[in-house]
Amino acid sequence: MKVPILIPNIFDHPFTYDDNSINLEKGDYVIVPFGSTKVTGIVWNDFEKTEKNFRIKKIEKKLNVPKMQKSMIDFLNWFSVYNVVPIGMCIRLALLSKGAVEKISDESFFQYKVLNFQSNYKLTLEQKKCLNEINKQKKFFNVHVLEGVAGSGKTLVYFSRLREIINQGYQALIMLPEIGLTTQFKKRFIEFFGFEPAIWHSATSKKNKKIIWRGVVENKIKVVVGARSSLFLPFLNLGIIIVDEEHDASYKQDDGIYYNARDMAISRGSFEKIPVNLITSIPSIETFNNILNKKYSISKLNKRYMDAAMPNLEIIDLKGKKISNKNWIANETIEKVNKHLQKGDQALFFLNRRGFSPVVICKKCHKKFICPNCSVNLNYHKKKNFLLCHYCGYKTNLKKICTDDLFCEFIMCGPGVERVAEELKNKYPNKKIKIFSSDTLNKKKNSEDLIEKIENKEIDILVGTQLISKGFHFPNLNCIVVVDADFSSHGYDLRSAEKNIQLYHQLCGRAGREGAKSTIYFQTYTPDDEILLNISKKDPHKFLNSEIELRKRNKLPPFCRFISLIVTGKKESKTFNEALKIKNQIIKYVKEEILGPVNAPIFKINQKYRCRLLIRSSKNILVQKKIAKALKKIKIPYGIKLTVDVDPISFN
Repeated sequence: MKVPILIPNIFDHPFTYDDNSINLEKGDYVIVPFGSTKVTGIVWNDFEKTEKNFRIKKIEKKLNVPKMQKSMIDFLNWFSVYNVVPIGMCIRLALLSKGAVEKISDESFFQYKVLNFQSNYKLTLEQKKCLNEINKQKKFFNVHVLEGVAGSGKTLVYFSRLREIINQGYQALIMLPEIGLTTQFKKRFIEFFGFEPAIWHSATSKKNKKIIWRGVVENKIKVVVGARSSLFLPFLNLGIIIVDEEHDASYKQDDGIYYNARDMAISRGSFEKIPVNLITSIPSIETFNNILNKKYSISKLNKRYMDAAMPNLEIIDLKGKKISNKNWIANETIEKVNKHLQKGDQALFFLNRRGFSPVVICKKCHKKFICPNCSVNLNYHKKKNFLLCHYCGYKTNLKKICTDDLFCEFIMCGPGVERVAEELKNKYPNKKIKIFSSDTLNKKKNSEDLIEKIENKEIDILVGTQLISKGFHFPNLNCIVVVDADFSSHGYDLRSAEKNIQLYHQLCGRAGREGAKSTIYFQTYTPDDEILLNISKKDPHKFLNSEIELRKRNKLPPFCRFISLIVTGKKESKTFNEALKIKNQIIKYVKEEILGPVNAPIFKINQKYRCRLLIRSSKNILVQKKIAKALKKIKIPYGIKLTVDVDPISFN
C-alpha cells in the first residue's frame, strides 16, 4: 500500500513510499531510504499530486515512538502556509537533529517527576481576583492576557493556574524571550512547585534535549520552560501555553525560518484546543488591539506585590551642564547615585550598546572603521582588544597603518558598556562593578555566577544592556541610571516608539521590587522627548491608544498585513535586478500593493547585498497562498537567495 512520508528537507510535499506490509497510521515515525542515505520521516496526511511515473521505494521500519498528534500535524501544515515555508523544513523544527528518540531510561526523567508540594507563597487579594478571572475562562482554546506592573507578582498568579493544570494530568509549556532568564526562573519554579522544569533552548546539551524530547512525547515530562524552539516539541497531552513577556521582540525568529513565536503559540493553542495565557507589563500593539476588539480577555494587577512602590522617575537635563572630557556621566547624576550607594542600594547604569565604543575613527586620515563584510561600523571591545562586527562576527586588531605609513591614531566615538564601566571604576575604585550583557552571560556557568553574586549583594554597581530589563529580580537594586536616553530612543523602525516604551517600563520595573524607595534617572539632552514624557506619566495605555490611532490612520499593522521579501546575493547590481524580476513575477499573482525593491537599511551582511520588497495586504486575505504559488513559478538563479518574512518587526 502507498503511504505519504514527509521528510525533514526543503521539499514542499511528502514522498510516496510502499508501506512494506508495516501497519502504519498518520503521525507514525519511520525510517526510509532517500537518495543514498536513510532518513527519519513521518507518515503524513496528503500525497503529492503528480502525473509522473516513478519507482516507489519501501519503508525500512517503523520507529518505537508514540505517533505525532493530529493537532500537531495540522498546526505544522498551517504554519507552513502562513509563513511561506516548505512543509519539509517545518517538520525539522519538531524533530531532533532531523531524527526521533526511541529509547531513554526511566531514571533519566526522575529529576522532572511531579511531586506533591505545598507552596509557602500566599496570593494577595488582587492576585486571587486575577486567578479567579483566568479560571473562569473556557477550558478549551482562548487567549487571556495577564497584565501587571513590573513586580506585581504575575508569575505567582500563572504558577497557581499551572498547578491546577498539572494536577489534572496535562503538560504545560512556558515560553521565555531570553535564555538568560532561565536560571532565575528555574529557581523560582522549584521554590513554588518542588520539582524541576525541563529547560529547552539553544544552549541545552544534546543529551538533555534527547531526554526532554522523549519525555514530552511520552508525557513523562510535565513542564517545559523554553525559548522559541520549544514551541515545536511534540507534546502528547499539552494542556496550556504561557507566553511570558509576550511583548518582547525576541520572540521573532529572524534567521533560518522566519516566524513570530508568540503568534505561533496562539495558533498552536488553537489547534490543540487549549488555553493560551499572555503575560506582560505593557501589551504589544497587536495584543492591545485584540483586547480592544474583545478577541482576548484580560486581567490586571495594578499594584506591586506586597504594595511595594514603583520607582520615582527623574529627568536630568544635560543641556548647559558640563561633563568632563571623555566622561559620559554628569556630576549631578553621580551625586544622586552616591546617596543610594551610601544607603547600601545597588545601582545599575543602563546603556544599550555592547563593547567599549560603537564607532572608531582615525584622527589623522579620518577613516571610519567599517566591517569589510557588512555595511556597519566595527565596534571596539577593549577587554579583548579587537574591533568586532556584531552581524557577521568579523574580528580585527586595532593596529592599522595610516596614510603616513605610521599607525593610525584612534578617536573612540560614543560609549558602550565597557567604556561606562571604566569611567565608573575610576570614580568608585573601592566598589565592585560588573557588566551585564550578552558578552558576559554567554556561558551558563558565568551567567549563574553573576546572577548569584548580584542577588547576594556581592556587586555594588551594574552596567547593563537591554538584556537586564527582561524579568530579572534583584532585591537590592534601587537606583537605575539611563546613561544616554537620546542615544537609544530613536530609529527608523515603525515599532521603535513601542519597543522603547516597553523597554523603559521594563527597566523601571527592575528597581525597588522589595519595597525600598527607588529612583530611575534619565540623562538626556531632550527632556521634552515624547517617549520620556510618556514614561514619566506612568500611563502606557495613553501611548498605546494614540499608537493604535496612528497605525490605523496610516494603514500599518495590525490594521494590515506586511510581508517582506528579502533578496540577497554577492553582486549588488545582480541582486537588485533579480529583486525587480521577482516583483514583476509576483505581480501576476498578487494584486496587493508591492513596494520596492529598495536596498535594505543594512544593505550588506556577510558579503551579501540585500534588497527588500514589501507587500501590504488586508488582514482577511491569506495572501501567503498567492505568494507561494507565484514563488513556485519563479526560478531563482544560483547565488541568489529569497527569504520571506511574514509580519516583520524589523526592517534592517
